[in-house]
Amino acid sequence: MEHQHQSGTPEKTASMDYSKMDHGKMQQGTNPSMGMEGHNHHAMMIADFKRRFYIISALTVPIMLLSVMIQQFIGINWQFEGSQYLLFALSSIVFFYGGRPFLKGLVREVKTKNPGMMFLIGFAITVAYAYSVAIVFGLQGMDFFWELATLILIMLLGHWIEMKSVAGASKELELLVQLMPSDAHMVMSNMIHDVKTDTLMEKDVILVKPGEKVAADGIILEGESYLNESMLTGESKPVQKVKGDKIIAGSINGNGSIKVTVSHAAKDSYLSQVIKLVDDAQRSKSQTQLLADKAAKWLTVIAIFAGIATFTFWYFTGQSLAFAMERMVTVIVICCPHALGLAVPLVVAKSTALSAQNGLLIKNRTAFENSRKITTIVFDKTGTLTMGKFEVSKIVSFQNGLAETELIRMAAALEQKSEHPIATGILQKVKHLSLVIPSAENFNAITGKGVEARVEGKKVLVVSPGYLKENDIAVLEGFTSNDTETVVFVLINNELAGYITLSDMIRPESAIAVKTLKENNIKSILLTGDNNKVAKSVSETLGMDSFFAEVLPHEKLEKIKELQGKGEFVAMTGDGVNDAPALAQADIGIAVGSGSDIAAETAGIVLVNSNPEDIVSLILFGKATYRKMIQNLIWATGYNIVALPLAAGVLYRQGILLSPAAGAVLMTVSTIVVAINAGMLKVNNK
Repeated sequence: MEHQHQSGTPEKTASMDYSKMDHGKMQQGTNPSMGMEGHNHHAMMIADFKRRFYIISALTVPIMLLSVMIQQFIGINWQFEGSQYLLFALSSIVFFYGGRPFLKGLVREVKTKNPGMMFLIGFAITVAYAYSVAIVFGLQGMDFFWELATLILIMLLGHWIEMKSVAGASKELELLVQLMPSDAHMVMSNMIHDVKTDTLMEKDVILVKPGEKVAADGIILEGESYLNESMLTGESKPVQKVKGDKIIAGSINGNGSIKVTVSHAAKDSYLSQVIKLVDDAQRSKSQTQLLADKAAKWLTVIAIFAGIATFTFWYFTGQSLAFAMERMVTVIVICCPHALGLAVPLVVAKSTALSAQNGLLIKNRTAFENSRKITTIVFDKTGTLTMGKFEVSKIVSFQNGLAETELIRMAAALEQKSEHPIATGILQKVKHLSLVIPSAENFNAITGKGVEARVEGKKVLVVSPGYLKENDIAVLEGFTSNDTETVVFVLINNELAGYITLSDMIRPESAIAVKTLKENNIKSILLTGDNNKVAKSVSETLGMDSFFAEVLPHEKLEKIKELQGKGEFVAMTGDGVNDAPALAQADIGIAVGSGSDIAAETAGIVLVNSNPEDIVSLILFGKATYRKMIQNLIWATGYNIVALPLAAGVLYRQGILLSPAAGAVLMTVSTIVVAINAGMLKVNNK
């Protein structure tokens, strides 16, 4: 049978589109699975600005030496016949070649009726050039050629440095893209063929050699090894994987050789979904970014009107035309909303990529930034606060003639298709007892309550204590369980046949997480469908503020509403399936899972690992991210409040006056400060 492959649809990743020169916005980029096209584009743009900068630097030296003002300043006279025309020619090259990116930006922003940074810079250098040309050809006054050259030179340098900083902010995402290997070793008819990763399909078998990157999500078919998943989940230690375990594309294999059955095509892999989530989060706008965008628009308007007002004031109060125009140009340059436009997007680029590397997947930017407001976290118990690895501790039959082994065998028939920790515990016990599991028919999951099916002609249910309570089924005498056990009841043909108790160990990280939350004045509440004794025991052991036990899914939602009604800003953690209503109701829904289980539609944030310390990291990182945004916004706006009056000449009588070049330096420095501050954002070490 011929095996056919189809190329997967490439995902998109976020990047900075410098071809459009819109530095204030995150633009959609290129295909991560097909290489580094976006990265190369950025490198080309950076190289272009670098080349323009060096050429304009060389031209600026003779322009300054030929300028009358500079010659007067240093006390020399190098004028010769036609020197003003040579100065004009050199300055024209600077204007049209060095200023080309800004002039193109001006034209585009005028066409789209969306004036911004490029409009302001383009307008400023055009005014300076036009006025200087008029001086050369007869208008009385002093030309601006040396100011024009230094202004363009500094703007080119600023953009060159800034683009390198911006590219650095997306470096972590580029690293994620590079995790996916381009080739895979596919096993076919006992032969190994190298194929392109994006041609892999479900049920293909691939070989992963020691030290290689895993090419696709899948399940280990043969062999065992330790895999490094740190770049995907934030887990620093290599994780042991054996036959039957799930593995993630992009993780790095250790010393063992493994064969893997591919779970799905490359475009549906965990890594591709992560890159898409990062892309979506980077391109989505939170309230903070919308505020920054609005402020940048207003600053553009203020710059235009302030420039015109400055020119009008100085010209009509007796100053020369050259002085009035110089003030106008300086005001417009210094008020460019460059730093303000980059204040939030740079932090967004950095935070979303860093989050993805540490197992914090942001689906909703606003939810992530609002994590700083959390006053109460509601925890699901199983698999989050506890290990989620249940072991059967007791099997009790209520019916004469029904052996304990028969009871658990019937229960296992229903649980064999489930991945729930309780089901895993029951199946492990059956395996240990060497029992044969019968098949189940007409299987049905009773949401939040249990499962039912027909087994060997009998109707069998495996349900929670809440189901008995809801259906008024009394537990027979002899029922006992301790505070650390979880109980499931087995009903056969509508009669209570017995129960199985399982124990689940509390995670060692849970106590640390709860303690850290207390230190940050955040309440922790346990919300579980488990019985009251277990919930109370776990809650008290961890020092949590309170607990809700034996709660069904729809009741979980009501508990969230109840907390919100008391004025709490509530975050809910759950698996995104049974907890979906509560996750949707919470102010912030945090879905917890593992591996490629990241598609919880109702959650704004997904944690790859079910580690409670990750939830604490999320909150602290959310606060740190918001602080960076506010710091950048304060700097970008505060700088303009101080610099604009100086540019306009309010201290001219005191001998303080900013030149257009000095204004360009200040504007560039403000942008670089914003970029460096964003680059210093880090996830708290766990």
